[in-house]
Amino acid sequence: MLDIDYLRQHNLILFEAISGSRAYGTDLPHSDTDLKGVFVLPEADFFGLDYVPQVANATNDEVFYELRRFVELLLKNNPTALEILGTPPDCVVYQHPLFSAFRPENFLSRLCRQTFAEYAVAQIRKARGLNKKINNPEPPARKSVLDFCYVTVGAGAMPAEKWLLRRGVAAAQCGLANVPHLVDLYALFVAPDPASSLGYRGLVRDPETSNDVLLSAVPKGEVPEAYLSFNRNGYSTYCRVYKEYWDWVGRRNAERYENTVQHGKNYDAKNMLHVFRLLRTALEIAATGELRVRRPDRDFLLRVRRGEFEYEALVAEAEELVEQVEAAYAQSALPEAPDRAAAEELLRRVRRQFYADYNAST
Repeated sequence: MLDIDYLRQHNLILFEAISGSRAYGTDLPHSDTDLKGVFVLPEADFFGLDYVPQVANATNDEVFYELRRFVELLLKNNPTALEILGTPPDCVVYQHPLFSAFRPENFLSRLCRQTFAEYAVAQIRKARGLNKKINNPEPPARKSVLDFCYVTVGAGAMPAEKWLLRRGVAAAQCGLANVPHLVDLYALFVAPDPASSLGYRGLVRDPETSNDVLLSAVPKGEVPEAYLSFNRNGYSTYCRVYKEYWDWVGRRNAERYENTVQHGKNYDAKNMLHVFRLLRTALEIAATGELRVRRPDRDFLLRVRRGEFEYEALVAEAEELVEQVEAAYAQSALPEAPDRAAAEELLRRVRRQFYADYNAST
């Protein structure tokens, strides 16, 4: 099985480095140590049918890209791939001599506007979503279809359950029938008493699990007591939001969530740190044509992580920074995209040389 241990044991690694917060300079004493790297498939595997683009450990904090996949990512100006090339010297664990042929300046282009800045914008949206979840938690008890049903009363309407309570009528005494040509509006019939339900099936099959109202066969000549409207779109939206919230509760990072609660600003501080790291890096690339992985603005980023700023102020500043990035790339001297032909030639040359040296040494 091809895993990271196999790559190390068989000398297939071109580059290995400490990545993430330790490379950015924003690590804290309890920060994890992430590893990123580049490897070359064994020659027989490369020419076979099972190409392996990347290998990772179980927790995904150690990820190694196969050489071809790595070059593909560089051509797209993928931030992770570019950051591997810009690894600070003190974070390099191992570098094969052939890897020195890969340099950031040969790949940086205007595509960084999209890959860095647009990813940061996505993180802002994510931060907004988290802020909303923290400030608007969903109660554990799930609402039912009946919570989205309303019964006509004169020229107005009232919640179905309130109407039933006021009339002293059980839901099981009721029957619904479609009103032709009107969507989600139903004629509401009520049996005189529970003992003579007239075969009505009630309003819903099961209040806790049903996702729709229940229709009945109404005897001919019966007169509706009122009309019931089911806010189907509202119910559907609620179900989505409810599921998203409780899925988030189940998978959220407990440590990061506790940090969010402790600093009291109701945003994921680590997430916002990356928003500013990405945007400021993108701005530097446009202005200087250089990639700085080790952040010169470390103190500011750590203040963001500690929750020293108000959420709305950070979002406003980030959005202003997005506009600066857009303007910088509009007049940047960077090429539109990396030179694909040159990258492909470099890929071929490095792979051929690696296999030649590897075979000569084994």
